[in-house]
Amino acid sequence: MSSVPQIIDSSATAAVPATRMPSDERRVLVLEAATAVFGQRGYAGTTTDQVATAAGVSQPYVVRMFGTKEKLFLAVLHRALDTLMAAFRRALAEESDVPVHSRMGMAYADLLTDRGLLLSLMHGFVLGSDPEIGKTARAGFLEVYLFLKADVGMTPEEASDFLAHGMMLNTLVGIRMADEYDTNPDARELLETAMPTKLGLLRGLTGPDKIQ
Repeated sequence: MSSVPQIIDSSATAAVPATRMPSDERRVLVLEAATAVFGQRGYAGTTTDQVATAAGVSQPYVVRMFGTKEKLFLAVLHRALDTLMAAFRRALAEESDVPVHSRMGMAYADLLTDRGLLLSLMHGFVLGSDPEIGKTARAGFLEVYLFLKADVGMTPEEASDFLAHGMMLNTLVGIRMADEYDTNPDARELLETAMPTKLGLLRGLTGPDKIQ
């Protein structure tokens, strides 16, 4: 998975990407930046101008590529869901002595390093009343649920528990609970219980975000 690009100050002058860069690479560049900005600011708090600045391109360029802010956010959601499903499929295909349920959990936890990706999904989930965003979010959530049942072999109860735990991890990342690890014993206990094998990864997500 590509790393999120450095987010630059919004006062900087946006530069048009090199004309020789293939269009698919330019699209990925904008989507990576949009994922970071939407993840940090939410749907309502994000503008296409902020995304353009983060990607180092012009705002009209973003609009020409994606159209409206809603269409850009939908592209971010699709990218996030595709990344999530790809991680699950890789974990399922692994030849390992680790139980498949545990491999699925570790694959999800590894995605926590891309805070923007998981938080963009969360923002999509809370926009269920939006006709287009809600439909995409519901379809994506059900895709994961059906994959856990049909491909991984989980029972409905196991799949439900897996999804519930994943949403809790998302919440812990979103509210930056790891910031309280060293000073709050209850926060430390919760984090150590929620993800004992990936605690170091979660604690590595502390500190200020780069978006200005």
